[in-house]
Amino acid sequence: MANYERLSSLDRTFLDLEYPEAHMHVAGVTVFDAGPLRTPDGGIDIEKIRKYIASRLHLIPRYRQRIARIPLENHPVWVDDDRFNLEYHVRHTALPRPGGDEQLKRLTGRIASQQLDRGKPLWELWIVEGLDGDRFAMISKTHHCVIDGVSAVDLATVLLSPSPDATIPDAQPWEPQSAPSRGELVMEEARRRLATPLEFGKAVLDAMRNPAGTAESIGEQISAVTETLGAGLFPASESPFNQPIGPHRRFEWTAMELADVKRVKNALGGTVNDVVLATVAGAVGSFLSSRGFSPEKIAELDFRAMVPVSLRGSSDRGTLGNRIASWAARLPIAELDPRRRLQAVRAVTADLKQSRQAMGAEVLARVSEWTVPTLLSLAMRLAARARSFNLTVTNVPGPQIPLYMIGSRMLAAYPLGPLFLDQALNIALLSYDGRLHWGFNGDWDVLPDLRDLVTAIRASFDELLRVTETAHSRTRTGNRQPRAKDPSGKHKR
Repeated sequence: MANYERLSSLDRTFLDLEYPEAHMHVAGVTVFDAGPLRTPDGGIDIEKIRKYIASRLHLIPRYRQRIARIPLENHPVWVDDDRFNLEYHVRHTALPRPGGDEQLKRLTGRIASQQLDRGKPLWELWIVEGLDGDRFAMISKTHHCVIDGVSAVDLATVLLSPSPDATIPDAQPWEPQSAPSRGELVMEEARRRLATPLEFGKAVLDAMRNPAGTAESIGEQISAVTETLGAGLFPASESPFNQPIGPHRRFEWTAMELADVKRVKNALGGTVNDVVLATVAGAVGSFLSSRGFSPEKIAELDFRAMVPVSLRGSSDRGTLGNRIASWAARLPIAELDPRRRLQAVRAVTADLKQSRQAMGAEVLARVSEWTVPTLLSLAMRLAARARSFNLTVTNVPGPQIPLYMIGSRMLAAYPLGPLFLDQALNIALLSYDGRLHWGFNGDWDVLPDLRDLVTAIRASFDELLRVTETAHSRTRTGNRQPRAKDPSGKHKR
């Protein structure tokens, strides 16, 4: 048999959605304490890092594979890269000393502006020395056809360790398997297509054994697909975030204590993600106001966030590829009261949880595997072109313990999500070691004031915190028992 693996329809979609202006890589910035990786001259030991990553590659086979195409149908497949060179993928650069966070943000924006080479394995790691505070950074880029947000966290746990042990094991030997020829790919795909009707026939037999359950399931799935496609037919309102984009990026970040976020949701209700969306809603309203939008104009906007939803079960953890769907969540950007804003978000997400949008996306993906592989790509392209959402907000839970790379402790991790055509902003969040890290990827020209939005995020969350503290204070006062009085009317001590 030929040595290759087909990309799933969903993974292929992220290849199809990539344009020169819209790069489909998932990226991020992790900041480390220099620790044992510091060299005598104050630099970072890049050869030690490369040796360590080489020792982990057997756990990430996709990192030594490239994209090939099946003739005629043009479907992408993974094959081993017989010219794999680790030095190409693990790169070394520096900021002018002493480099600060602002310089690191600008460097990240420039690196995020460069599309990954489709002829090589679709990932890069940039080791950045020269940071002040005895720190260094790692800027990662991996194509979205390889990972989604959750699998990116799983990948980080492969490259990083919960132990500060700086021991580096020897790399396991690796020999690339020969890539299949065009003729072999055609023959293997012909065999696969011949087997497809047998799989379909088995599904029909299973349906005949349980007709009532199958009818209910098919009806439910058709309804889910209809609901999913329908959500993309009605465009969201045009906004400053929805302009033609170019290839150049700005990157900003902020961080907040995860305990504060949980304090808000415990006091006011909802989930961490509800608090995040309420924070974004308040910030967007404030940002649009600073751009000259009147309160009446803001109230007229049907403003929606695309919120990716993980479909991974426990058995899917540790695997690469994509297992996601998405919600189109209407955000109450005109609501000035932070408590009511969070309540409105909770109502929206409760409705979405009752809807079948996530199921519909999964059904489309399965149908694409059995029929036309581009079906899901076409549906997602139509949704993007129809402006069914204004921006993306993705929130991925990460490890709440410190992680290390060869003994150097990871201090922070700021995620960077891709932009779609006419979508100039992606807000990605990752919780790590007690903090919630926000990454803001914006188009360079459309959002020259991206930092103002980050400031608005902080102010919006501070509003929620103040409401929480007021509610907590009232609760404590309400629970306090009045002191007894003596007959004279004075309080007893």
